[in-house]
Amino acid sequence: MPLRITTLSENTAGFPVVLAEWGLSVLVQTDDLNILLDTGASISVPHNAPIFGLDLSTIDKIVLSHGHYDHTGGLKGVLEQIGKQVEVIAHPDTWAPKYARRPGERERYIGIPFARNELECLGASFTLTREPVWITDDIVTTGEIAMTEEFEQLDPDMYVKEDGEWRRDELWDDRALIIKTGEGLAVIMGCAHRGVINTLRHAQEITGVTLIHTVIGGMHLTRTSEERVLRTAAALQELGVQRVGVSHCTGLPAAVLLAQQLGEALFFNNTGTRITVP
Repeated sequence: MPLRITTLSENTAGFPVVLAEWGLSVLVQTDDLNILLDTGASISVPHNAPIFGLDLSTIDKIVLSHGHYDHTGGLKGVLEQIGKQVEVIAHPDTWAPKYARRPGERERYIGIPFARNELECLGASFTLTREPVWITDDIVTTGEIAMTEEFEQLDPDMYVKEDGEWRRDELWDDRALIIKTGEGLAVIMGCAHRGVINTLRHAQEITGVTLIHTVIGGMHLTRTSEERVLRTAAALQELGVQRVGVSHCTGLPAAVLLAQQLGEALFFNNTGTRITVP
């Protein structure tokens, strides 16, 4: 069968009776494997999956795009539904004590809302690595992503608190899931904290595939300049991306601007969006 991608949780609902919440979760299905990228912020994934006729107990692997609560907060509920041991692929920094510190606001914990041993008792078997993980010959996680595009910068409000000291979070745990298809690469991003274009160029490098067919997920353009959004659109066109499904932290103003630039190539990837790639 072709690659099937179902968005189980996102900020907005694009399907009746489903739950939407700030965050993201995307199920990737092939002939042989079911992989869940992220788990949403809380209860949405277990609620929504049966509505789409999906059984979470069939999930073979979980990939965490990074350690923020809106991508990991549903992990406990998902593990309870899976009901067996399952590999959870992530970066070691996923477990760092992550905070948001914005001017005029009190610092806010935004990391994983569970203890690791609690999740392991529910069947999580963590594979923590900085390197790409080849799940199959055609499916791989990006591993650490280099910051090569000068216009893509990290969020200055993200911090880690260790031993009472604050340090900027470089978000080395940010990663995407890459699938090689007959039409080119399909790249699924959680937030693309280290940059959309940085992520796509990294995907090309580690797979050796130049053609990028589909890109979906969060693009973390909510607080960025119009110039950065326009440069992102131009780079997506230069890369020849055929379909761009914006989600979550892309932000509505940026999504509208991207739509103006990319035309029919762009779509809103909401809770309930289901696409196939040959």
